[in-house]
Amino acid sequence: MELRLLRYFMAVAEERHFGRAATRLHMTQPPLSRAIKQLETDLGVVLLNRSATGVDLTAAGNTLYKEAAALLQHAEQARARVTAATTLTVGTLGDSAGERGTRLAATFRRHHPDVTIRFREADFADPTTGLRNGVVDVALTRLPFNDTGISTRTLRQEPVGAVLRTDDPLATKEMLTLADLEDRPWFQLPEGTDPVWRAYWNGAKPAGERPQGPVVRTVQECTQAVLWNGNVGIAPVTHPQPEGLLCVPLKDMPLSPLVVAWLTAREDQLIRSFAATAIEAYR
Repeated sequence: MELRLLRYFMAVAEERHFGRAATRLHMTQPPLSRAIKQLETDLGVVLLNRSATGVDLTAAGNTLYKEAAALLQHAEQARARVTAATTLTVGTLGDSAGERGTRLAATFRRHHPDVTIRFREADFADPTTGLRNGVVDVALTRLPFNDTGISTRTLRQEPVGAVLRTDDPLATKEMLTLADLEDRPWFQLPEGTDPVWRAYWNGAKPAGERPQGPVVRTVQECTQAVLWNGNVGIAPVTHPQPEGLLCVPLKDMPLSPLVVAWLTAREDQLIRSFAATAIEAYR
């Protein structure tokens, strides 16, 4: 049964008049009358009692009206789900997409030319970039964080270094240890930040066990804290640093895993395809 015919029938049933229904549907009356007649022929029942003043529903018409309302509602819901499935929102953290982001975008567009990709850049307070509150569908981010209910696939693991000013005495060293930075103030992450994530970026120590620098939320805030105040932070050594800063590798700092992540309960074919494409792009 065509949804078009059901919509025509619903309009006539609600208006109780072919002329008014035709106006509502932005069409003329003759094709509407023919469409309803075709529907009655297809079903083998009379749906409407016609008169000079309008129409009334027969018993069969009343039954179809109730069924048609449910069918059309279901069709609209299905259409909304299909439309939503053609949009994928990707959360990123800082420059987590990195230089491979161009390859990832090109490959995914080639496989899914009709999918619209939206990006949302999160700050350091939320390493899931909005997965848990449903703001994004999939994330390019970094572990470690509380990954309960979240699926992850590692794209690569990167060494981490101390971000210092170029005039810092430690900047001349080829390698540092966390002990070399014991007396230095480190920038802090906001209260309420995932404690696993917060501890990692505090040099693998719980917050409060190092001299505390300013609270920061973005890469830019981190670099400015180092440039202006001489604070110490850590970052993957592959991250480019602005003029006046450098990143000295820390030999006893755990590697930083770059991952693609998504809520396990919301996994679908599009998310699986994105994850597979990301894994391929970062090889």
